[in-house]
Amino acid sequence: MKVQNITNVDAFFKVVDDCVGKVELVTGEGDRLNLKSKLSQYVSMANIFSNGEIPELEIIAYEKEDTDRLIKFMLDGE
Repeated sequence: MKVQNITNVDAFFKVVDDCVGKVELVTGEGDRLNLKSKLSQYVSMANIFSNGEIPELEIIAYEKEDTDRLIKFMLDGE
């Protein structure tokens, strides 16, 4: 799934941390980083974060409830 315009990065990672299954960020090169790992969160955000906003990410969530949780965050910002 593509997620766009994440302005509250802390809230986004809280949602990721609350997911029960694996959540991965797909890089432009096709690599997959485990977003539930704090180290991966910091490394990935250091590379793509600019101007306090994340314009677009491709994320893979393996559990339906996690996908629903991420979609709710994108729609409601919570």
